[in-house]
This record gives sequence, structure tokens and C-alpha cells, in this order.
Amino acid sequence: MPKPKIGEALIKIKACGVCHSDLHVIKEELKFPTPCVLGHEVSGELVEINDPRGKSNLKIGDRVVGTFIMPCTTCVNCGKGRDDLCTPFFEFNRVKGTLYDDTTRLFSYKDNSPIYMYSMGGLAEYCVTPIGGVYKLPDNVPLMESCIIGCAIFTAFGTLKHGAQLVPGDSVAIIGAGGGVGLNCVQLASKVFGASKIIAIDVSDDKLSLAKSFGATDLINPKTEDPIKKLMAITNGQGVDVCVEALGRKATMEQAINLVKDGGKAVITGLAPSWEKAELELTRLVRRQIRIIGAYGARARQDVPVIMSLLEKGVIDVTGGGISRVFSLEEAGMAYQLLSEGKINGRAIVKIS
Repeated sequence: MPKPKIGEALIKIKACGVCHSDLHVIKEELKFPTPCVLGHEVSGELVEINDPRGKSNLKIGDRVVGTFIMPCTTCVNCGKGRDDLCTPFFEFNRVKGTLYDDTTRLFSYKDNSPIYMYSMGGLAEYCVTPIGGVYKLPDNVPLMESCIIGCAIFTAFGTLKHGAQLVPGDSVAIIGAGGGVGLNCVQLASKVFGASKIIAIDVSDDKLSLAKSFGATDLINPKTEDPIKKLMAITNGQGVDVCVEALGRKATMEQAINLVKDGGKAVITGLAPSWEKAELELTRLVRRQIRIIGAYGARARQDVPVIMSLLEKGVIDVTGGGISRVFSLEEAGMAYQLLSEGKINGRAIVKIS
């Protein structure tokens, strides 16, 4: 069993979400050391905490979730409240597959060789994660389904709050609205941020129907209609205030820029293969003051308490149809294969215990 070092916690995992970011690593579209354990949005029971200074309010036995960005809380960026830019997270975990002392907590039982960790390495029975990325669940929120808080909801919230800076009355289009992040962008835009129009764009009618049930006001399927023409018709030729690209594809990133109105924001939150590059029309970008913004997760310490409050009050939920499939740990490979084929609506999760 892995052991937490100072400032870390050990979680017995109940469930782990199945995310495209893991799939990029599986397909070698993002560089990451191997062998590794994937899985970066988890829920479970806190079984050990190494917190000699008593900085955390967590207690053994707490039902908790882990966020995929695990802030160290002490670097310059964390000190500025930019947990989403935590330096050790990017320098150690995302590059080397380690925690912040430059070592992993996972080793082979055969020869004790290191096994690297994508975030906390959540597709396992237990995981170790920095305390800054661990949060107690409200009593009325179900444990298993709550694993999606750590990325799908976390990323959607950060995308709309910090990337888009969405305000009541804004119109928003979401490309990839039927996926885990996209669907929660729809839910949050509708129930929390007060968007006036929420235009869901996806190539699956089933996913579009799911997005409508989460609050989408208009639906566009690029397989059957030109998305730019349809969106312009919906917005009286203006475009939207914000377009969120949640797929991570060259064509849809370029499309997002063309769907926003003058002064609008194209917010890119979908990860693409590391070699992918997009093209854009520079003159329109300059003259019409289009803003292109990258968004990666949320700011854990300031945003997760807000998310937990919204869940506790029933403003948003984790059980409203966003989780379409539940797999066993032995079926995790099948889950990622179906995700790769576009056959997962919303989010799939892997039940561990």
C-alpha cells in the first residue's frame, strides 16, 4: 500500500472518472513516463493523513474527492491564489509522473521499480495525493458519483468562472457539449452563471438530447447542418459572447474563434495531441478584438468549496444523467476504448470498491 509523506493523504478509492486526458496518454498523444497509473478524478474514504502541523480540517474516515490539479499551496503561483498554475504540479507531476519531492508513491511488487502517477494515479484501490487537492464531501452528496467533481465539474467551473468570466446574460456555445466537461459547462452555465443562451454543439444527437436536459437552449449537430450558419441564425448574425471548445481538435478550435461576436472570447479547455497546431485569421482577431483563452481546471482552494456548497444545496448535481456507464476496474480498458470511439455520453466512471 502506498504511504503518504508530509503534506499528503491516503485515499481508499470508491470510484474514478474516465477522461480524455488519460486517453491522450494511452494513445501517446501527450508525453508521459511509463509504466504509469492513470486516473485523475477520484472519490473515496480518507484512511491516512500526514499533517503534523494540523493545517487541514480533514479527518480519517471522511468521504472525500481528489482534484486532478493538486496544489502544493506553497509555490509562488499558489501564493497568488493561482492553484491552477501550481509550479510543482506541472514540473513534477505532469512532466515526471511524480509527487513534489520528485519521487512516485507507487512501485512494482516484482522488483520495486517506480510506477509513475498521472495526478494521483486514481485507477487503483488506494492513492496518495497532496492535501491541497483533497476535499470533504457534503453528507447528502453520493460518494461514488462524486468522483467526477475532481475533473469534469472542476474543469467546467474553472473554464466558465476564470477562463470565460461568464456573467449573467452572456450567450455561450459549447463545442463537445455531450462529453464530461462540456455537459457540466452546460449545467453550470444554466444553473449557476445565468447564461441567456446556451448553444450545445455535438455530432451525436443522443449527446445533444442529454445537453438539452442539462439546460441547453439550442442544439447544433455539425453532421447535419453548418454550425457557423446555424449559430449565426440563432444569434441574429452576432455570434456568442463566449465559445467553449471542450474537444481538443484543430478544426473545432478554429471554429470556436469564428463563432464568437466582436469582442468575444474563445475559451479552449480541450487538450489536443502535443503536435496539434491551429490556424487563425489575424486581421479579424485584431480588428474585432477576439480573445483566445486557455483554461485548465479550476483554482482548488477557492473554487472547490463553492462547488461543494452548490452540490449540498442541490443547485447542481452529480446524478442527473451525466454519468452514463459504470465499469469495474477490470473493465477499465473497455471504458477507454468506448471513449475513444465516441460511445460514452457524458462521463463514464470506474467503480473500484
